[in-house]
Amino acid sequence: MTHTKQNMETRLHQQPGSASQATWRYAVAGLSASLVGLGLARFSYTPLIPALIAAKWFSASDVVYLGAANLAGYLAGALTARAVAARIGAVRALRAMMLLATLSFFASATPVSFTWFFVWRFFSGVTGGIIMVLAASVILPHTSAARRGIVGGVIFAGVGLGVAASGTLVPLLLQQGLQQSWYGLGVLSALLTLASWWNWPAEAKADAAPSHQARHHHASPAARALLVQYGLNAVALVPHMVFIVDFVARGLGQGIAAGSRYWVLYGLGAIVGPLVTGHLGDRSGFGPALRAAFLIEAAAVLLPTVSTAPLSLIVSSVVVGGFTPGIVPLVLGRIHELVPHSTEQQRATWSHATTSFALFQAAAAYGFSWIYAQTGGDYLVLFGLGGGAVIVALAIDLGLALITRKA
Repeated sequence: MTHTKQNMETRLHQQPGSASQATWRYAVAGLSASLVGLGLARFSYTPLIPALIAAKWFSASDVVYLGAANLAGYLAGALTARAVAARIGAVRALRAMMLLATLSFFASATPVSFTWFFVWRFFSGVTGGIIMVLAASVILPHTSAARRGIVGGVIFAGVGLGVAASGTLVPLLLQQGLQQSWYGLGVLSALLTLASWWNWPAEAKADAAPSHQARHHHASPAARALLVQYGLNAVALVPHMVFIVDFVARGLGQGIAAGSRYWVLYGLGAIVGPLVTGHLGDRSGFGPALRAAFLIEAAAVLLPTVSTAPLSLIVSSVVVGGFTPGIVPLVLGRIHELVPHSTEQQRATWSHATTSFALFQAAAAYGFSWIYAQTGGDYLVLFGLGGGAVIVALAIDLGLALITRKA
């Protein structure tokens, strides 16, 4: 039965029109997964924080620890994703994680205890980490090299949709009540899980388990450098992801409503970003596109240190929002360029990259919070450090290119 299904899948890919149609069907399944496990499970929590405190479900300090639980879970998910895929298969793992994320929303609708909520916030992070590692690696092997960037962009546009939903849908749900908001997110997640259930590609058994060759493959200097660059990029994103709303609302004294508007702009950028960067990667190659991305991102992160005029903040929010998921298809495409012939090694390298991103992001989130407290609330120092991190990433890339050319 499985053999027959795989033969049908092969015939489907041999027909140009059908293959193209199947590719986009897979991409939409990936978009649904990233929307549920990354977009909603992580970003919908941010606008719920004031309501959680106002309803006295948790104290302000508890809410911070609950937010950190998602980051810790994301790291755990990134570290265990390949082991889970080896045990039950990558497609089954993706379906299971979408179900677990859905369950976490419904479980969070009742504040049984701090521990209960912490566990479910942790599980919601695990789903994001596993989906980030597995979704693209399941779909991209079924995608032609010429479309790899744009298909990757579609998959991770779900992250941007989640950011946008956190600034628009969640406030609407909160008008019905806090508990109803969690139920609403759960229902949306369930519908997306159901809609994507049968749209994943057939998975060959060989893809599920690491091969002997992949286990003993040594990454090239460029691949190892990419892991560090991706981690530094995570550092660069933290000031906007964590502080931009508070910077506008309290730092500039413009109020929460104004800060929220910049968050919506950040979300709109995050929807478009991966589609634009993926297309550029397909057109110019992922190495040059990644280099250009680092340069543009550095300028956007540093812009608030130069000017806090509305136009500057709009440009900064939209561009950095765009690169939040937009860097993903570029790094994925670059991995496929650096490791062109081994699907399993591509998956392993991407898993290591996701782990690097999660580690750097968690360290930066805690580190920047400490720096913020030590400097008496100096937001501009944080934007400067974030911009510096991505400049270092660009310098590593240029330095490696120079050394390679000389060699």
